Amino acid sequence: MEAVKAFKQQAERQERRTPMRYEQFLTELDEDAHAEWVDGETIIFMPPNRKHQALVSFLIALLRTFAEFFQLGEVLAAPFEMKVSPDSNGREPDILFIARGNLTRITDQKLEGPADLLIEIISPESAARDRSDKFYEYQDAGIREYWLFDPRPRRKRADFWVLDDNGLYRPIPIDNDIYRSTILPNFWLNVNWLWQDELPDPLSTFARIVGPDTLIAFLQRMKEDNLG
Repeated sequence: MEAVKAFKQQAERQERRTPMRYEQFLTELDEDAHAEWVDGETIIFMPPNRKHQALVSFLIALLRTFAEFFQLGEVLAAPFEMKVSPDSNGREPDILFIARGNLTRITDQKLEGPADLLIEIISPESAARDRSDKFYEYQDAGIREYWLFDPRPRRKRADFWVLDDNGLYRPIPIDNDIYRSTILPNFWLNVNWLWQDELPDPLSTFARIVGPDTLIAFLQRMKEDNLG
């Protein structure tokens, strides 16, 4: 408990919290601000560091390529609000995946309902929020898969949770550093890729995941789309 308290005190020093009605949150903030509306307060976050941004960019490019090729759904990135119900908090996860059957939940302004998969990248001030507050909030909202990556020095930890039949998150062990998604069929991720100083090329990584034959088909499709 003391560790969680310390994390929250650190977060409060690095975030700006302002009591605000949700209607104000929608109209008074810059649309590019990374902020969340939580329990009647607007939380404006510190700009992410370079490692955080690089990791988000890599995962976004990789997941979008995979999801678009197999027509699985849409991948979105913060700042984009997820509001699972009219009375819920307004969260802006780092990365959201919405399955094809749930795309009607996406409006121009927000995701109205739960994503199918969420990814958060821990920053120095966000550890307690991502591991505690958001963990239970995402679980209660029915987010089917939650990935949490901690790239900080001396940590380099990846956690994956999947909802069980009772609506509770259960941790999924990583087999030989490989995680296989339950939401994205045939998608796997070597977590060691995430800790490299220079992250892999997303297209080359996509090729490793799907194999050469699928990659050739992907490139052929791109060529036909460009010619068309």
